[in-house]
Amino acid sequence: MTRRIVTTIFLCMAFSAFSMGQSQPMTPETLWEFGRLGDVRVSPDGASILFGVTHYNIEENKGLRDLFVMPSGGGEPVNITNSDVSESAAVWRPDGRRIGFMKSTGNGTQLFEMDPDGNNVEQLTRIEGGITGFGYAPDLAHIYYTKRVKILETTEDKHPDLQHANAHIADDLMYRHWDQWSDGTFNHVFVADYSDGQVGTGRDIMEGGPWSSPVPPFGGSSQIAWSADGRYLAYTCKKKVGKDWTTTTNTNIYFYDLQTGEVKDMTPFNDGYDKNPAFSPDGRYMAWESMATDGFESDKNRIMIMDMETGKYRDYSAGFDQSSSSFAWSDDSRTLYFVSGIHATYQLYALDIDSREITPLTEGHHNYQSVTPAGNQLVAQRMSMSMPTEIFRVDPRSGQQEQISFVNREILDRTPMGEVEERWVTTTDGKEMLVWVIYPPNFDPNREYPALLYCGGGPQSAVSQFFSYRWNFQMMAANDYIVVAPNRRGLPTFGQDWNDQISEDWGGQNMDDYLSAIDAVKQEPFVDENRLGAVGASYGGYSVFWLAGHHEERFSAFISHCGLFNLESWYGSTEEMFFANHDIGGAYWEDPKPHSYEFSPHLFVDRWDTPMMVIHGAKDYRVPYTEGLQAFNVAQLQGIPSRLLFFPEEGHWVLQPQNGILWQREFFKWLDEWLK
Repeated sequence: MTRRIVTTIFLCMAFSAFSMGQSQPMTPETLWEFGRLGDVRVSPDGASILFGVTHYNIEENKGLRDLFVMPSGGGEPVNITNSDVSESAAVWRPDGRRIGFMKSTGNGTQLFEMDPDGNNVEQLTRIEGGITGFGYAPDLAHIYYTKRVKILETTEDKHPDLQHANAHIADDLMYRHWDQWSDGTFNHVFVADYSDGQVGTGRDIMEGGPWSSPVPPFGGSSQIAWSADGRYLAYTCKKKVGKDWTTTTNTNIYFYDLQTGEVKDMTPFNDGYDKNPAFSPDGRYMAWESMATDGFESDKNRIMIMDMETGKYRDYSAGFDQSSSSFAWSDDSRTLYFVSGIHATYQLYALDIDSREITPLTEGHHNYQSVTPAGNQLVAQRMSMSMPTEIFRVDPRSGQQEQISFVNREILDRTPMGEVEERWVTTTDGKEMLVWVIYPPNFDPNREYPALLYCGGGPQSAVSQFFSYRWNFQMMAANDYIVVAPNRRGLPTFGQDWNDQISEDWGGQNMDDYLSAIDAVKQEPFVDENRLGAVGASYGGYSVFWLAGHHEERFSAFISHCGLFNLESWYGSTEEMFFANHDIGGAYWEDPKPHSYEFSPHLFVDRWDTPMMVIHGAKDYRVPYTEGLQAFNVAQLQGIPSRLLFFPEEGHWVLQPQNGILWQREFFKWLDEWLK
């Protein structure tokens, strides 16, 4: 049964009144034509917005990032940089008179400043090897910067006479992570005196420590923050090494006292993640994101706030069954704005510090990614399945939302988008599950279309209103496929119980949810139930491998990208063991052996009988590429039509423009071969 909430998000006509003769269907090249907007910063007086846009050159196989400034009330953006080198990490100086940013030089990436109109560019640092980040103290007496520091010996250090040897030597875990092998360096935080563009000698406040801040692989500048008076620098760090690092998520927030040089752990009371400190403008409070459970990277992200006068703290999100992120204080320090997910969308919320009440500010089918106060308005980044990230202005009183940047208007005006529909499908255990259905741009209800089941990754990642530059639902729809994207068990925005259910049940209810979704939609007269495919990456790739042995002839084609095939070999070769220990239940040699290993797809390959494409990257250390090779080899040995697409220079994602285009071409070539 299905309960069909017919919520149309974006029809192709929503972007402009173009004629069909002018429209151009989305192609792989279109995805690399879009400008990718980010790093939105509001000026100290709230009047201007600074942001960056990256454009890619397919022929040169690289991107270039420029900086722009526009009025916070809306208006034409002004490109304040125009060079052949990308400018990044741009922020307003606290006095608003200058903009700091990073740019590559012959001696690595360095700190620069310029006027808000782009004039009077000056290089501030000439630090050997370059820097990786920076931030101004509120009183402009100091800056911090981050840089890589050599801490551990490498093979070259141990054998200096063997200059042409190429090998890694490891005596502990974390010898590689995501897509990089350890090179003995760590990202450290330095503090330096600053005076109107003059930067003094930096002091390493993590000297000798074999750990990094921000915390890899995804930590950014939000993990480091100055206190309002500039006396303390708070930084996020997991001060563990080797095996201890890989088996815990216990990440804490530390204060460095500029007056005494002392470092203090501010969150020793919590065993899970503590990160992203945000100080109130009056200096009274520090808010931060916190997860309670050690080892669980997808636990509820709580709103913790500490009173800096008393040292007392509390969870302000107790009773709020959603995760929260991207904290931003109001000017009067009485309201904390943040982003939180609800029903596969991400919205803006406000927390009143006095009453501790949380109020939703926005609604609609979109994902907000950040929020910043700008006077009596909010400025935020927003995307949807049918629109890349743009800047929106939001009235926190009425919730009115207004788009004020239009970086990709010309492309969207000529690119028809298909309807995105919200459905609720009844699962096998009687729950209601949100399923997005995306239609081809020129959908004809009298035709029969092939359909694709999208299997989400994570596993705890919402199938929300994201605009992906690879797993793009509008691209799939533009190739005349109906896309079925369920928010199956084991992902956020539907309460913590829905999110947590999947742990140690990878082959259980969430797989039934996938089948409930495709079984519901295939009943439609415009879906050809004999031309169904299933596609996905990471956990979604695992899902494809698992479904291949359990789909009971539902599907006619599969594509698995970076999927887990053999849970025992994966456990023995991945790197962040806290994830494997929590979601799988532990090592395969334990007695009793965790039952999760019974869900390993390799145990069901005798049931495989459907064409399979396997995609993998050599630099994927989260799901090592041998998982993909095993699956492809098994299919070949059993005479199942199969194809391997292997990227020697890519990791868990495909990031290079020409590789991304090739990925799309081969993706649809395989599907068209077996579903059309």
